[in-house]
Amino acid sequence: MTGEERRKQLIQILADSEKPVSGVSLAKQLHVSRQVIVQDVALLRANGCEIFSASRGYLLHAKNDASRIFKVLHSDEEVEEELTMIVDLGGRIQDVFVYHKVYGVVRADMNIRSRKDIRTFMEGIISGNSSLLKNVTSGYHYHTVFADDEQSLDVIQESLQNRGFLARLQDYEPVDFRGQ
Repeated sequence: MTGEERRKQLIQILADSEKPVSGVSLAKQLHVSRQVIVQDVALLRANGCEIFSASRGYLLHAKNDASRIFKVLHSDEEVEEELTMIVDLGGRIQDVFVYHKVYGVVRADMNIRSRKDIRTFMEGIISGNSSLLKNVTSGYHYHTVFADDEQSLDVIQESLQNRGFLARLQDYEPVDFRGQ
């Protein structure tokens, strides 16, 4: 099997799965090392394929999903409430990022799709081993959120606004965060 054929199979495996697929599992299925999978994923990403790294493996972004970036501001104590609100309204939180005036955009994958994912994330934060990325910019941060349709994103946006979590975009902030 050529590298191109293997990468097509890799995409198909991810497309057929509703859950993250581990690199080890992909390596076994495709009869290659995990390092080859890491390289293949990097090549696919470089060619525009939206593959996300989750704590339990790789996910392929379905192109028919709608997405929106929300700029938010809230306290550390309100993180779980914010994430739960988004997930309960049908959103999937791809990432968290900040726009730092010196460092630029600093981004971290989250891939939160459920309350269980939220619990896992919160346990990591509460353990004290890590702190929230939002705290490097006085609480201001962004989430890329996916949903089945624009109407779901509208409901999420309205709920974040009503709760007081949405923040205004400033003139110095870049408009196209994906291009960063």
